[in-house]
Amino acid sequence: MKLAFYGSSLLSSYWNGAATYYRGLLRDLAPRGYDITFYEPDAFDRQQHRDIDPPDWAKVVVYPATPDALRGVVAEAARADVVVKASGVGVFDTELLEGVTAAARPDAIRIFWDVDAPATLAEIAGSPDHVLRRCMPQLDFVLTYGGGPPVIAAYEGFGARRCIPIYNALDPSTHHPVPAEERFAADLAFLGNRLPDREARVEQFFLQPAALLPDRRFLIGGNGWDSKAMPPNVRHLGHVYTREHNAFNTSPLAVLNIARDSMATTGFSPATRVFEAAGAGACLITDAWVGLELFLKEGEEVLVARDGQDVAEHVRNLTPERARAIGEAARRRILAEHTYHLRGAEVDALLRAEAARKAQRSAA
Repeated sequence: MKLAFYGSSLLSSYWNGAATYYRGLLRDLAPRGYDITFYEPDAFDRQQHRDIDPPDWAKVVVYPATPDALRGVVAEAARADVVVKASGVGVFDTELLEGVTAAARPDAIRIFWDVDAPATLAEIAGSPDHVLRRCMPQLDFVLTYGGGPPVIAAYEGFGARRCIPIYNALDPSTHHPVPAEERFAADLAFLGNRLPDREARVEQFFLQPAALLPDRRFLIGGNGWDSKAMPPNVRHLGHVYTREHNAFNTSPLAVLNIARDSMATTGFSPATRVFEAAGAGACLITDAWVGLELFLKEGEEVLVARDGQDVAEHVRNLTPERARAIGEAARRRILAEHTYHLRGAEVDALLRAEAARKAQRSAA
């Protein structure tokens, strides 16, 4: 099947946390019989910060962020059997969704793939003329990369025919244990871009523990933190390329995950970083959120913090031996239950069942 995927970027993770999610899923779908074209705009300096070259498992079309170029890539939706518009492309999001939904053939499978469902649902609730309200009747699926029962219920309440979470996962060919590197050495490391709905939680779960443990080393990676006031024992790296994530995860004593406000509130929304860290065998400390037990077991495969004081206590009490044991247990669990090979099989089954249903309906 020909699959046209309109997303933020496959080639760059710069201000684009969904990149490894796209890569993991689409890399797995390609050998299952999907001819994939990924359409991404030349925007936000992402093309100047590529993590990967165009892969052999997908054709990548980088188009100028102009109305003329938009019309050209939208028209190509008519050639696809499966048309996917992802959330958060960043330019022409409304026009892309309306355009590719209208351009797709009647027998094509139309999907909105939401990589930030809690935020999108808040937008829909506050906007009676939201583009998704207009396009929902034409969509066969809403797929999300998290959110569990609360997100499913909310999307179905807005008229989605089917809303199915396809959770983040691990691609063990790209995220795995590597030797530690001194440049990433720390007692606790956090990787995430500075965003309005994350900053207060970073202050609580990362900067407060750093202030409480002045004799320990803290490391923060990601865009936007250069102007943020931090304790003197915090070192800031700036953007960390995907190819550096393994060493970033294996070098510190522990790695911290901090959910954004909306995802922490909704629950069932493990970030990509959770699986990357576990895949590298890192000892992960995460803020608490509903649904965590579906992915990792508290105390054995992950350490959970309810506030900054908890984070500080975990770091203070953690030994290299216990950190290693937790990281190894997490890696075993994720490899057994949460890989993109398993997620790809789930998506493949959905698409083939829907294609068969459409074919049967057309023949009737």
